[in-house]
Amino acid sequence: MFFSDRIKSINPTDRVLEVGPGATPHPRSDIFLELNYEDERERIAQSGNVGLLNTNKEIVYYDGGKFPFEDKEFDYVICSHVLEHVPDADEFLKEVQRVGRKGYLEFPTVYYDYLYNFPEHQLFLFENMGVIYWMTKKESGLQDFNAIQKFFNISCELKYYETINNFKNYFFQGFEWEEVIISQKVNDLQKITYSEDQINLEPYCFSEERARKIYPLISFKSFLKFKIEKKIKQFKRKFKDA
Repeated sequence: MFFSDRIKSINPTDRVLEVGPGATPHPRSDIFLELNYEDERERIAQSGNVGLLNTNKEIVYYDGGKFPFEDKEFDYVICSHVLEHVPDADEFLKEVQRVGRKGYLEFPTVYYDYLYNFPEHQLFLFENMGVIYWMTKKESGLQDFNAIQKFFNISCELKYYETINNFKNYFFQGFEWEEVIISQKVNDLQKITYSEDQINLEPYCFSEERARKIYPLISFKSFLKFKIEKKIKQFKRKFKDA
């Protein structure tokens, strides 16, 4: 979860469900809902390869489809980095709304998923003006990703965590909801991307100035080499004059 500070509407007496908590659940969650996996390696992969959940709180396992809970059984439902793993966002979100009164959703955008292309992710998702637009990765055409590929070269120059930290507002979305979640399946990539004027990569583009900031030792070595060579020339000149 990248935006845990956006979870602000949980009251002290609220009963909180977290769907697919992975190995790092939210501390306020009271009960966890996990999918049954036949292969433990698949469970770890679906959790982002960060290990298994270790908790004394109740874990409910299910086989997908309808959540094994009553209508509005929970005051708050946390669903972070799960929606991209399901085959149908509309059906999944119906269940989230059925069992909860409000909650929090967080998921990667197409910018993150196209760069790292985790095979466990089935959907591209994007929230805009209160609507969650989604499409399956299978339906996407790579030729339409030209505007997104500009992130790729920059990410190659940066370390993974620096890339994630710099671009987390492009790579992920997180927001609270109450009562109703509107979602819509689309086949138009423009619906799940930012417009060109909403993206500013100039501060992160590689330049001589940025190189000096990223590789200060190179600049220092060059400076040291220059000073040594200068001293040698001065010494040779004095020796010659003598």
